[in-house]
Amino acid sequence: MKTHSKKTRTAPSRRSLILGTATALAMSAMSQVGQTSFAHADEVNTTGLAVTADTVKVGILHSVTGTMAISETGSVQAEKLAIEQINAMGGVLGRQIEYIQEDGASDWPTFAEKAKKLLVNDKVAAVFGCWTSASRKAVLPVFEQYNGMLYYPTFYEGLEQSPNVIYTGQEATQQIIAGIDWVAKEKGAKTFYLLGSDYIWPRTSNKIARKHIEKLGLKVVGEEYYPLGHTQFNSVINKIKLKKPDVIYAIIVGGSNVAFYKQLKAAGIQLPKEKPLLLTISVTEDEILGIGGGNIAGAYATMKYFQSLDNPNNEAFVKAFKARWGDDIVIGDVTQAAYLGPWLWKAAVEKAGSFDIEKIQAASPGIEMDTAPEGYVKIHANHHLWSKTRVGHALPDGQYEVVYETSELMEPNPFPEGYQ
Repeated sequence: MKTHSKKTRTAPSRRSLILGTATALAMSAMSQVGQTSFAHADEVNTTGLAVTADTVKVGILHSVTGTMAISETGSVQAEKLAIEQINAMGGVLGRQIEYIQEDGASDWPTFAEKAKKLLVNDKVAAVFGCWTSASRKAVLPVFEQYNGMLYYPTFYEGLEQSPNVIYTGQEATQQIIAGIDWVAKEKGAKTFYLLGSDYIWPRTSNKIARKHIEKLGLKVVGEEYYPLGHTQFNSVINKIKLKKPDVIYAIIVGGSNVAFYKQLKAAGIQLPKEKPLLLTISVTEDEILGIGGGNIAGAYATMKYFQSLDNPNNEAFVKAFKARWGDDIVIGDVTQAAYLGPWLWKAAVEKAGSFDIEKIQAASPGIEMDTAPEGYVKIHANHHLWSKTRVGHALPDGQYEVVYETSELMEPNPFPEGYQ
């Protein structure tokens, strides 16, 4: 399967960018495990996966159609870029990676169906995919039943741990709790209005948020949920104007964000004035591309990654990403976390000396990369990543200015006491 860009006129410069970033990442990912020599397929694949002497097949499973395409397209691009870079460095255990891409189509049963196809029919060695918690929950029983390996890139509510999943996004303690602590301390927020799309991640996240808000002695003055794809928010905006909360805490996902932020601005709620202040955990640069920077400028977001991060790792990554996908492309938190998936899988395979799922599961804890775009990352024994928490301030140009970050990496804790 060809995975290079169709545009060839600038191929030499693009190849040099991709290869340069690949070299740094490969050296980092392999620094603790050493190079593993080429081995015959039957030695590194004892469980019937799609591995030959020259190739290994993996799956990419995201929504490229439907309301979630606005969020998930970046993940597909990131995973393809990582695979191309790994192949440019010689592949995994001497094998070139071939990907089979399936469309979850923003429909959770479709995700489960496509996951089963990838594992049972295509026998892929790993799958990089999903975005919403609803899609992850739909495929999780499939991965556990057929013993597949999923690399899941989205920040999520936590309260889950599986040997069949590596969670490369943040869980609730690293994002929700840390973000509320910041807005209460730095902005003096006392009242919150909670908004979300109507499925498991926003509802569970807001449940955690409410518990933490009340634990701090603060108050929730409203809470509303809307179906995915919903576009009429004038009623709730009127309620917000009446309640006058200090913070609109927004967990709206997908295409609904475009309507919400445009209607919020049209209703006269000027986010740069910071009263009410809007804090989101769901709008990355990918969504802002559809929303329009001018419609969300002044809002805050709690993430672990922003495209504007100022470090050499991220500079190289952004250059390579734009060289591959176009100068106008943007990179959000989930896109960066998706990019880590193939690299962390490669490191686990090389450390294990095998594509076998059980051996990858055993090898994954402790794997670290110090050249990830977000900075240093390390896989915890609970299959989540140590990471920093950052707060970004949305600018009119569609980027975030980082205004806060934790001084230390936060240990992932998917089952925080008192929040379940």
